[in-house]
Amino acid sequence: MYSPTRFECMGILLYQGATGSWGGDVANVFFLIKRVTLGRLLLGLSLLSMSIALVLIFVLSGVVRDRAVHDLARDEARQTSQLVFQSLYSAMRKGWNKDEIKGVIERLNTSMPNLKIRVYRGAIVAKQFGEMPGEAEVIAQEPTLQQALNTGDDVLLFPQEHELRYLFPVHAQKECLVCHTQSFVGAVHGVIDITYPINDIKVSFNYVINTIVGYTLLVMAVVFLVLYFKLRYLVAQPIADLVAVIQKVTHEMDLTHRVDGGHWIVELQRLSEYFNHLLSTVQQYNERLQELSVRDPLTGLYNRRKFDEFLDYEINRAGRHEHSFSIIMADLDDFKFVNDTYGHPVGDMALKQLTFLMESGLRKGDMMARLGGDEFAIILPETNAEQALQVARKLHQSLVNEPFELPVGKVTIAASFSVVSFPEDGKDKKELQTAMDVVLYQAKSRGKNQVLTAETEQDRTMMNIFRRGDFLRRALQEDRIEAYLQPIVQLSDGQPMAFEALARIRDGDRVIAAGQFIEAAEELGMIRELDMRIFHKGLVALARANPETKMFFNLSARTFADVEWVRSIPEQVEKAGLKCKRIVLEITEREALPHLSLVKEVIDELRQKGISFALDDFGSGFSSFLYLKYLAVDYVKIEGSFVRQIALDDRDLIMVRHIHLVAKEFGLKTVAEFVEDEETAKILAEIGVDYAQGYFYGHPASSS
Repeated sequence: MYSPTRFECMGILLYQGATGSWGGDVANVFFLIKRVTLGRLLLGLSLLSMSIALVLIFVLSGVVRDRAVHDLARDEARQTSQLVFQSLYSAMRKGWNKDEIKGVIERLNTSMPNLKIRVYRGAIVAKQFGEMPGEAEVIAQEPTLQQALNTGDDVLLFPQEHELRYLFPVHAQKECLVCHTQSFVGAVHGVIDITYPINDIKVSFNYVINTIVGYTLLVMAVVFLVLYFKLRYLVAQPIADLVAVIQKVTHEMDLTHRVDGGHWIVELQRLSEYFNHLLSTVQQYNERLQELSVRDPLTGLYNRRKFDEFLDYEINRAGRHEHSFSIIMADLDDFKFVNDTYGHPVGDMALKQLTFLMESGLRKGDMMARLGGDEFAIILPETNAEQALQVARKLHQSLVNEPFELPVGKVTIAASFSVVSFPEDGKDKKELQTAMDVVLYQAKSRGKNQVLTAETEQDRTMMNIFRRGDFLRRALQEDRIEAYLQPIVQLSDGQPMAFEALARIRDGDRVIAAGQFIEAAEELGMIRELDMRIFHKGLVALARANPETKMFFNLSARTFADVEWVRSIPEQVEKAGLKCKRIVLEITEREALPHLSLVKEVIDELRQKGISFALDDFGSGFSSFLYLKYLAVDYVKIEGSFVRQIALDDRDLIMVRHIHLVAKEFGLKTVAEFVEDEETAKILAEIGVDYAQGYFYGHPASSS
């Protein structure tokens, strides 16, 4: 971030003063002037500390010096006064003789040339021995001298800068002749007045050392406190505030927090500004991402994710209040042509205009979403199927009547509409979405550009197929497809000769039989993947079985149409470590009829490699016997609907007997399906049927 210089800030002040725009901006400019860098702060703190130390040294040195001078001067003067007193003692005992005192003072002045000693006698002594010339006048003019004579307290004075004066009172003493000691009796005999230079005071070495050490520690403590508070409030506290905001943002996931600015240090101020800017940027991006997570960026409509949330909400609300609502789904017809012909920018413009046109025909409470590139859906709350159909027709008609004005000219866009309602067409989200897809599929199949609802039973059946298909799709994705094996036994001895691999879906503890999803798999084009999955798992199971056991596999028409995959079966079998003679592929006339010549060619090719074939559901079609002429198969599986009732219905018995006889004439083995009791098994054995399959011999069991 750019930081103005002091001269620029002053220029701003002059400009604002001239234009009259003072106020809060002035404070901001002055704040910029006072702001410093961290390096300058440290330099300033160092200089400040040094200045404080020097000031403290200077101030405290004067204080210590004055204190030392007072204490030492008093001690020195007292000692000197005691010495003078001892020298004058003999004269004082004689009554303060002027001549003796004068002689003593002269001798002291001679031995101590820097001293000025004067002696003043008290009132009692002066009265007894007479005043000395000028003594009374001097005493009268000096209050401190009078104080010393009257109170008997010593007085320390500093008449000049480098000079001290000490007044030492001399008290009357009484001598003890027995113990040879003296004691003061209270009266003041006089005052010894001593004046000498301060420089003559003798200072103790220990006193000097202790003073320096104490003084240094004091200065260090003061400097430390200053640095501590400066760094605490100028550096540490802003950083702590920044950390606190980071913690709030992290823990609360709230990007609205900000760091307070206004720091004296430029780096911290910039850090705060950049961090706040970073939070603002992240917040904007987060809001944008949230918007994109629920909105289509091109049209501004809700996306599929938000549509699903609204649909869940509306299902719950409608179920709670027991009313209906409807959904309109619109899929643009051949919109790819617009993009390919005019370009995607023109296509985007068309989508925007279409969105505006359709939204203008809806109520305020209706919700429109863009589910995909050219798919739109509308939720109509509290709207029944008849009302929703009217809305859909109105929207459809508006598209027909109002071509879009685009840069390439006027373009008309058609759309197919499906209308479904809750709870008639579905009681949960998946059922409603399946219903929308089914009705829309019907609209596309009938020529497009029309509005349809689920009106017929055929539409309802198709919805069920789609729902089962969704269930099958998830089972394939989650690998819940399992191969169940049902034994095929020899009727002569009841020993298993082979197994048929049957498809099942594992749904928790429940196992779903193929009859519940095979139709959906065929209708929705998932039967090929289902066959391949069962074939692979059947090979795995066969590898664990008796080496002489065979495995029968059903192949649908779609699977058999994938000739390349069918021709790769021998290679897959060998890769699994098995022999091709153990594999039997079952086909029905539905698989053979559409491409009979190609089927015949593939069968002949695979039989040469050892793969066997069985004609399944023989007798269920009108042309079943014809296929025995053209297709080289090895087994004929007799339709189970004939087998089940042969013990009760002679006509079924006749059919089974003749099918077996015809197959024998062609040299084929027969397999009877749906054998469910012992009596049926005995009749089949009497007829001469080779193999049997059904619940009497065993239910399908998991291969794993």
